[in-house]
Amino acid sequence: MKDISIDFPGVKALDRVNFSTATGSVHALIGANGAGKSTLMKVLSGAYGHYTGEILLDGTKVSIRSPRDADDFGIQTVYQEVDTALIPYLTVGENILLKHDRTFINWKKLHRKANEILKDMNIHLSSKKLVKDLTLAEKQMVLIARAVSTECRFLILDEPTAPLSHTETRELFRIVNDLKSRDVGIIFISHRLPEIFEICDQITIMRNGRLVSKDYISKICQNEVIERMLGEKLEEQFPERNLDIGETLYEVRGLADSGKVQDITLTARAGEIIGIAGLVGAGKTELCKTLFGSAKITAGEVWLHGKKLRLRSPHEAVKEGIALVPEERRREGILVEESVSANLSAASLGQFTKAFGFLNEKAENEKAWGIVKNLGIKTPGLETKTKNLSGGNQQKIAIGKWLLTDAEVYIFDEPTKGVDVGAKKDIFKLISALAKRGKAVIYASSELSEVIGITNRLYVLYDGQVVKELQTDRTNEEEILFYSTGGEISGTIKKYPNTAKNIRPF
Repeated sequence: MKDISIDFPGVKALDRVNFSTATGSVHALIGANGAGKSTLMKVLSGAYGHYTGEILLDGTKVSIRSPRDADDFGIQTVYQEVDTALIPYLTVGENILLKHDRTFINWKKLHRKANEILKDMNIHLSSKKLVKDLTLAEKQMVLIARAVSTECRFLILDEPTAPLSHTETRELFRIVNDLKSRDVGIIFISHRLPEIFEICDQITIMRNGRLVSKDYISKICQNEVIERMLGEKLEEQFPERNLDIGETLYEVRGLADSGKVQDITLTARAGEIIGIAGLVGAGKTELCKTLFGSAKITAGEVWLHGKKLRLRSPHEAVKEGIALVPEERRREGILVEESVSANLSAASLGQFTKAFGFLNEKAENEKAWGIVKNLGIKTPGLETKTKNLSGGNQQKIAIGKWLLTDAEVYIFDEPTKGVDVGAKKDIFKLISALAKRGKAVIYASSELSEVIGITNRLYVLYDGQVVKELQTDRTNEEEILFYSTGGEISGTIKKYPNTAKNIRPF
């Protein structure tokens, strides 16, 4: 790709970017949120056709202005937002073989072929299961299976491991290495640097829509990568913990839903950040949704300020002072087709409503600008569609809309998924500031280093149940992982030191 430039209203997303890679290699493409890496790959995959510059394959100039063009040249993409690429009311098999042209469909052969692909990838799914019934991790694997079901020369993976468990990530890496041995070129976009240094051969770094550097992985270290991404020296990633902890503010007793969540008991005090740690599939997301009233509570009680709550819907949870920033931000956390201003005021429209239901746009915009400035949201203006912002800025909007409601309990479900280290630091500062204002914060994540770095206490979840409560400054990742994998339940006993250094990467 030579001198690639592209503009959107008010934004120059790419500025004369050069990028090159080869088949038979794994090439990392990284940068802070908004750096332009996903935009560059959307040009290569034909999603954006209004770019300037040129693309060459084997030294020959080619025209890629649509996804069909990219398919014809053997370029396949697995995007980070899985729900935008899958058809929920079709089966797994139909979604996998969606790109295979057929006049008449032999359903038996279709499902047999899909099952062969799934088996080859060690994915234990029925090809006849509806996609709408899959977990986020399973949807991701279906997308990857679709990509490898076709003959491709280059496979673009945009944050492919974000929703995957450790085991599923190992399987993905096995597939990547297998494709590499078959002379397929892999372009790997990720914010997880240890994975990049494990699986990739080369690395290209972008910042502010421009190329910063290109190196072999063996010739660069992780700290250098982050400094080039951010354009500045590294600082401490996590803010100091709030030690001004008040009385118990929020209490859950014996909570259960009709599915995964079982007999959950936990407390959160004013000014305290509690962690919900567990592996993918442990039930973290299900618990967060149950606490927010979007899943039916079948047993147990929820108390706030000594008042027993009846949470039959998210609407009631918001009225009681509970806010949720969900894991799937594009599907559940923001309105992608609406403006920045509309998103930031979505949870508190009553504040901006005049007589007869008319919206006070001046007041709405004033508040929205305040949130934009306070959170450092990078946007050309308040009327910019949220879908045109980077993942990190979208996440800040998903969080920022709740600041206007002045909730009492803030629930964060995987809040840093798919965002760079710079945006992570901003999010950590925001969460810490909420705690210092006396709010109760619940931080659910499978990133154990983050749970250790940001929380005061944590509950370890395994198979929908709390199996251990730990004081953060007296534990480590090894102990958390032990309980996360059901170590205590299986009867395995292991001693751990009472104190441990907090793991604070970068």
